[in-house]
Amino acid sequence: MDDGALAASLGRLADVAVVSADRALHELRDGEGEYCRDGISAEVRGEARVCARPGGVDAAMTAGRAMPTQDDVLGYFSTLSNWGRWGDDDELGTLNHITDDVRLAAAQAVRHGRSVSCAWEVAVPEDMERSTTTCPCAADMPGAENMPSGFHNDRRWGFSSERLGIMFHGNTITHVDSPCHIFWEGTMYNGRSHSLVDAATGSAWAAVTAAANGIVTRGVLLDVARVRDVPWLEPGQGVLPEDLEEAERRQGVRVRSGDAVLLRTGYGRVRHEAGDTGGFTQAGWHASCLPWLHEREVALIGADTPQDVQPSGYEDVLMPVHAVSLVAMGLWLLDNCDLEACATTAAELGQWDFHLAVAPVRFAGTSGSPVNPIATF
Repeated sequence: MDDGALAASLGRLADVAVVSADRALHELRDGEGEYCRDGISAEVRGEARVCARPGGVDAAMTAGRAMPTQDDVLGYFSTLSNWGRWGDDDELGTLNHITDDVRLAAAQAVRHGRSVSCAWEVAVPEDMERSTTTCPCAADMPGAENMPSGFHNDRRWGFSSERLGIMFHGNTITHVDSPCHIFWEGTMYNGRSHSLVDAATGSAWAAVTAAANGIVTRGVLLDVARVRDVPWLEPGQGVLPEDLEEAERRQGVRVRSGDAVLLRTGYGRVRHEAGDTGGFTQAGWHASCLPWLHEREVALIGADTPQDVQPSGYEDVLMPVHAVSLVAMGLWLLDNCDLEACATTAAELGQWDFHLAVAPVRFAGTSGSPVNPIATF
């Protein structure tokens, strides 16, 4: 039996055992006759059933592990710091974990030759301003009289072109965050001052151009919604280290140094079925995952949300995953992925790792870039 088939078999066996026990213990029936796992009530939105749960982080998923206090999280800026680890002038941060050997090993994850996009289409006019010019006959365009004679002789060709305006940071467009995106107490990754970011020229430190050669490594999809046997996590539910390890166990994969870890909460399914819900409450990584990511030497993390669970659970730390990752760890972030096709393909093939290629646009002095991550199985 090859590795993919073995992983699929192990995953199916684990699914049967866990789901059966989970249903026996947790399914409650509401007044409308709909089952709502671990829930208080259920409501129907078209084809999608939404289960309401009390609180933010799921209490059942915190059992057996102490949750970090706010002081613990603030301490992560020191205990998880990579400042100086790769030299005082390092701007790559955790991308240093992607060595030549890691890239070569990532190629071994291509077993079927199937590629899928992990990005959302950028909508117009919702996400982007666009001005399109069309010219059916280029010889008639304004200024054509100043072009060489050969330009006038061929009257068969025309063209279209665009001018685009886009704000890619936020909650909808798939994009990568470089370390200069976030400051903590006025400081960026590796101890640089926020003053290195200029309104006119952008950032002179840890801009997205530090990754000009691309981010090419092994990707691992951890489908926590599938592990919890729900269509999606509810807004405010945080993903914990226990979830990550359970996903590894059930999917037959282990995160290793240099990997990109993509987290599926199921929010992509919500967006496909009901559209972008907006607001500032969302599922995502809980701050307790940060030591786990540091220990595993993860190079890049992504999610189908803007990363941090919101509310974060910490009164004085709004976005601990963004802040600690980018400022202390130099851990690059891949926000707002569409992981539905990736998850469907992984489940079909019984393969949860793949070759991942992310190519940021070389915007000078910019704190990130829209991207189209490609997973090849």
